[in-house]
Amino acid sequence: MTRSIRTMLTLSPVLLTTGCSQAPAIDVMGSLFPAWLLCIALGIALTAISHWQFTRHGFSFLFPFLTYPCLTALYTFAIWLVFF
Repeated sequence: MTRSIRTMLTLSPVLLTTGCSQAPAIDVMGSLFPAWLLCIALGIALTAISHWQFTRHGFSFLFPFLTYPCLTALYTFAIWLVFF
């Protein structure tokens, strides 16, 4: 084997375990609260604000039953990526 392949094989377990630190949690009044719940709650709140803005300006979607869950997921994942 060449040296670069050996180096990659040696370092691959290290690269795969870099995400295995402690779970992201937020301290709320002394107890640890999972961060993903906060992200989902903020995603739902931002979707509700977006819905209010869309209806206020007279904009409607063809498939709102698909649009709003996807918008919630977009907001949730964006918050997760930005803050955690």
